[in-house]
Amino acid sequence: MKRDVEKIFKALAHEKRLAILQWLKEPVKHFPPQIDGDLVKDGVCVIRIAEKLKIAQPTATRHLQILADAELVIGTRIGKWTFFRRNEDSIAKATEYIAEEL
Repeated sequence: MKRDVEKIFKALAHEKRLAILQWLKEPVKHFPPQIDGDLVKDGVCVIRIAEKLKIAQPTATRHLQILADAELVIGTRIGKWTFFRRNEDSIAKATEYIAEEL
């Protein structure tokens, strides 16, 4: 778990990644409806996340890859787009581990 915690801290060490996690907690509140993919069930399209962050799509993708590598988000491919949602189980386990060990 130590190695996983390092990935989690890396993922949380950037304000844009923290913002993504906060927005994905309530996607309907923070993002407009999508043509493809349900905001809650499937997640938010990387394009929408990039627009909200005011950054290029490849940069948003990199932030999301770091979050996914730490298992804080889950990506779902629908057509040619990838949609991201929070991995609540992993977030809960990480929170519990950090609380116990620190």
